[in-house]
Amino acid sequence: MGIPRETVARLVQENEGHDCPGHPESCVRLEAAADLPTRFGDYQVVAFWNNLDRKEHAAFVHGDIFEQEAVPVRIHSECLTGDAIGSLRCDCRDQLIESLERIGKMDAGVVLYLRQEGRGIGFTNKIRAYELQDSGYDTVQANELLGFKADERDYGIAAHMLTSLHVRSVKVMTNNPQKLADLERHGIRVVGRIPIVVPANQVNGPYLDTKRKRMGHLLAVEQPDDLVDYPNRPAPNR
Repeated sequence: MGIPRETVARLVQENEGHDCPGHPESCVRLEAAADLPTRFGDYQVVAFWNNLDRKEHAAFVHGDIFEQEAVPVRIHSECLTGDAIGSLRCDCRDQLIESLERIGKMDAGVVLYLRQEGRGIGFTNKIRAYELQDSGYDTVQANELLGFKADERDYGIAAHMLTSLHVRSVKVMTNNPQKLADLERHGIRVVGRIPIVVPANQVNGPYLDTKRKRMGHLLAVEQPDDLVDYPNRPAPNR
């Protein structure tokens, strides 16, 4: 059981009036929703459209998250090579599967799937970055040599998706503290962090080490049962 059908219909109707194409700032519009049985449990898939990147993003909802507090949320950025092909260069697929499995066992939660390939630099530039990494540069150096920041992603899209789903507060499944700060900056109340622990494979050890040392990711050794402490803060001004 996910978000009740009558609530889904209300959300779709609520979003019909959003003038996203004419909006000067980032605007996300909820377009459609349907049931999605998976090997991880029963989910609903919700389709969103964003006016700035003009891409379709997805929310995979388990249980009823409408108007709920402390909703477990995983924000996952698209990784074609990892998610679809099983590349060993990264830990993206492992994190996605771990998130879907864990949320599928909970009463409710949501995985937001953002179309922000290559930490926001796009698929072609990600492959160019891979070429540089093959020459000895780490993932941060490769991005910078291509003229990008280490992370170009926009979490305002995720924040707007959560707002459209009427989520009141979240526990974020992440090792990246920057996600927490960015969500709060966009008006989402963060009440906890749930680490995602996946083992390194025979290839991605140096990549994970760079994420820890140069990008500030909090890579735990063991998976805690629930959230780790994260300071409760007053809801940011909207």
